[in-house]
Amino acid sequence: MEKEFSRVRSAFDIILSSVLLVLGVILVALPTSASVNIVGFFLIFTGLILFLVLKTTYKLAGTKETYKKKEAFFAQSKRDSLSAAIASDPGKVDLSEENKGNGLRLDVFYSAKSGKAYVRLYEYIPYRYEPCSPYYEYGIDKVGSLLK
Repeated sequence: MEKEFSRVRSAFDIILSSVLLVLGVILVALPTSASVNIVGFFLIFTGLILFLVLKTTYKLAGTKETYKKKEAFFAQSKRDSLSAAIASDPGKVDLSEENKGNGLRLDVFYSAKSGKAYVRLYEYIPYRYEPCSPYYEYGIDKVGSLLK
């Protein structure tokens, strides 16, 4: 079964949007000056936009588990060493080479609640990143060095 992660709203996303909406409505409802009403409308607008757009958590298809995502970018010349490292021991990935190119992207989806982590390597093909490895499942303690 192929793992598929989709972006979803976290509780923090919903709370942030709700707080902005409520503050905006309160500022508009109060009999105050026009400048305070403008700020209130701005908060309402911002809360609505954030509610529609903000999705900071990832959900594994077919489960109710939510994950956070960490990305690292590497030069294309590191493909073989990265592929070998994530297949055997992701703790061996040399993060000192990170951000010295953007031909490869290493995604780590992790959940402290379940203690699971999924690691996958992507290669940049013009205009998008294509997977060049399967998802590898590890315990979160084994990929701890990648989450720093």
